[in-house]
Amino acid sequence: MADSNLFERVGGYLVLRRVHELFYEKVFEHPWLGRFFVDQSREHLANQQTDFMAQVMGGPRRYFGRLPRAAHEHIYITDRVFDLRSELLAEALRESGVEEELAKEWLEKDGHFRKGLTKASISECKKRFTTDVIVAPLRPDERRSA
Repeated sequence: MADSNLFERVGGYLVLRRVHELFYEKVFEHPWLGRFFVDQSREHLANQQTDFMAQVMGGPRRYFGRLPRAAHEHIYITDRVFDLRSELLAEALRESGVEEELAKEWLEKDGHFRKGLTKASISECKKRFTTDVIVAPLRPDERRSA
């Protein structure tokens, strides 16, 4: 088993899908993070995240969407947002029964995207399409700097 990739060691698509369904349930229900996902399909996001992370973990290539930086360039993701998101993912991993060492590896792989997703200021956000809006639901104790 030591030679297998993380995708295989966590249990493949069934486990990834279960984790991502629970993760997005938590995100959508969160009073602050949920505002990032207004008018989004929870099922679509779980499918996209499952396909993307399967590929990142060494599984089959089924993800054909935008890479993380391009997909999130219109969203003001701060380090605080990324940290909270990581906490909810860790909860979903525990609640889904993923072994602690495997969960740690998963979170490390996920954490590699922090630098490409987080922004120091809202002025770093860019619309992907002319119809896009900049998504920046800040907490009451945070300020926008543009």
